[in-house]
Amino acid sequence: MRKLFCTVLLIFLMAPSPVLIAGAEVLSPGLQSRLNAAAPDAEIPVIITLADRVDAGTYRDRLRSVRRRKLVSALRSKAALKLPPLKNFLQNNSARKVRELWIINGMAAHVPASAVERLLRSFPGVASVRLDEVIHLPEVMAAGAAPVEWNIDAVRAPALWQMGINGSGIVVASMDSGVDFQHNDLAGRWRGGANSWFDPNGQHPAVPYDKSGHGTGTMGVMLGGDATGTAIGIAPGAQWIAVKIFNDAGDASTSVIHAGFQWLLDPDQNPATDDAPDIVNNSWGYDGLVNECMLEFQTDLQLLRAAGIAVVFSAGNEGPGPATSISPSNNPESFAVGMVSSTQDIVSLSSRGPGACDAADDAYPEAVAPGLSVRTAGLSLNGTLPNAYTVVTGTSFAAPHVSGALALLLEALPGTSVSELETALKQSAVDLGATGPDNDYGHGMIDVLAAYRLQAGCTDGDGDGYYLEAVCGTAQDCDDADAGIHPSSTEIKGDGVDQDCNGYDLSIVIGSAVYRVDTNVLKVHATSALAEAAALNLEGFGPMNWDNASNRWVMLVNAASDPGIVVVNGIEGAESSTTTACQNTCPADLNDDGTINLSDLVLLRSNYGEDCRQLPPQEQCIGDINGDLIVNLTDLVLLRKDYGRSNCLVCQ
Repeated sequence: MRKLFCTVLLIFLMAPSPVLIAGAEVLSPGLQSRLNAAAPDAEIPVIITLADRVDAGTYRDRLRSVRRRKLVSALRSKAALKLPPLKNFLQNNSARKVRELWIINGMAAHVPASAVERLLRSFPGVASVRLDEVIHLPEVMAAGAAPVEWNIDAVRAPALWQMGINGSGIVVASMDSGVDFQHNDLAGRWRGGANSWFDPNGQHPAVPYDKSGHGTGTMGVMLGGDATGTAIGIAPGAQWIAVKIFNDAGDASTSVIHAGFQWLLDPDQNPATDDAPDIVNNSWGYDGLVNECMLEFQTDLQLLRAAGIAVVFSAGNEGPGPATSISPSNNPESFAVGMVSSTQDIVSLSSRGPGACDAADDAYPEAVAPGLSVRTAGLSLNGTLPNAYTVVTGTSFAAPHVSGALALLLEALPGTSVSELETALKQSAVDLGATGPDNDYGHGMIDVLAAYRLQAGCTDGDGDGYYLEAVCGTAQDCDDADAGIHPSSTEIKGDGVDQDCNGYDLSIVIGSAVYRVDTNVLKVHATSALAEAAALNLEGFGPMNWDNASNRWVMLVNAASDPGIVVVNGIEGAESSTTTACQNTCPADLNDDGTINLSDLVLLRSNYGEDCRQLPPQEQCIGDINGDLIVNLTDLVLLRKDYGRSNCLVCQ
């Protein structure tokens, strides 16, 4: 019995003693559990934050650049004042990998377990000490073939491209596995420079790199170009920067993610430089922790939004069950995006609400976008395959549709706040599933054209699809109270109403369109209520000539073939008529009216003595009845001989 007691006592004495912490309420549960099982000298990665914080809500300058500069300066100043003693303590207590995180007024470090208790005793201003946990890169899920770029059309991005809106002047950021900047659809869109790439893991510090392809794929959806014919991205005119938060093994520590958000607030480490992105896409999350409200990055997200940076997250691939949200996507500051197929059906894997951090009446996700079988940029393998593409599935690839859509909207509507644009996307979304916002589709499928029109105040009172405002992507409606009057309406001639909104009622009348079979001459005359101001053209032949004497427009085309149909157009519209093929059997019928009369005699006398050989080829020799190319007495004799003859024109 004595031997057994001694053995048990020896085992107890040899076992690591739990580290007992005074003020343990500031420790995260994960860290407390780790400390309970750790030996005093065991090294533990932690994140330490101080209670004294900058209030982001106090920075409300209208100009984003001013607001961001003041906010970043305040964060840096606070950290410069408060963090040095903490840094000294860590260095004096055998801490390694010490990283300053001014964004949360804290530090990250690997510290001996025993140092945690000393830390709390030495720094009563510590708000929390948390385990520096690791997040794993979402898996790239390959998918089968799909129609090329169906996803781009599905969110109606090309309609904005046609209006000249493609994301130009906007910078989008990726927090992901990196980006393959040697891909032809991405290379020219990288902003370039030290303030456009950050690898907080230190593996690829110089230029963008991506081992897995996940970040390359998400960036392709955001702004990929058209190297092989059609653009693969929503905002192909935008520029990109990136933070490689996931190392080459596919892991990202919490502190590295904080460092990434911190870098995005001030990429060149100079608050006076306005080089922060407009949007940051986050296709990652705590995938293994479903339906939990984790607020580790809430401060970061609040600061980004305060700086005017939109924060987009993938909703997660934990569906189809309800209450499968993940963090940080379910944080109030995030815009969470679920995924649908090309038929606008929710994809089974897409995470559903209610969100773990949401109020009872909130929908999760915020909205949905294409995420099943999306074609995007693949790895170029160091530039050997610069036009590589892949077809992928996941909410990771739905989220960049929203990021790209926000880039288009920011270009089109400069000065509009992030909140206003997010609201426009939600209110204009195509309602799917249950009526109204729901926990499968959120507010519905994003429609970037509808969002633009909503935010721009576009008016279509009669529902004919045409808007009163000139900036809304359609020809401008001239009567928004009558659905029968719009730019594509058929004009009713002579009714005094401008049905097609071109500013005029159609009054063109084609009086004659005669093709002379015997001379290969096409002769057209037309009238308009606008008279000489009508500026009429004979389509295919050019401007017609205004004849003051007859108060009409005329055109004579020599060496022509019979077109069958002629179209006369002008500022008021267009009118068409079939041609009449005729042959004049009377050479002396100079004006082609079918009768030899005084008008013909006047024409001959006005051209008497004309040497037709001196005329330009396009001009007709009028009065040369006998064909000797001179208008003389012989022609006059022939005209008088047939004077009074009628029915000269024989028409088919």
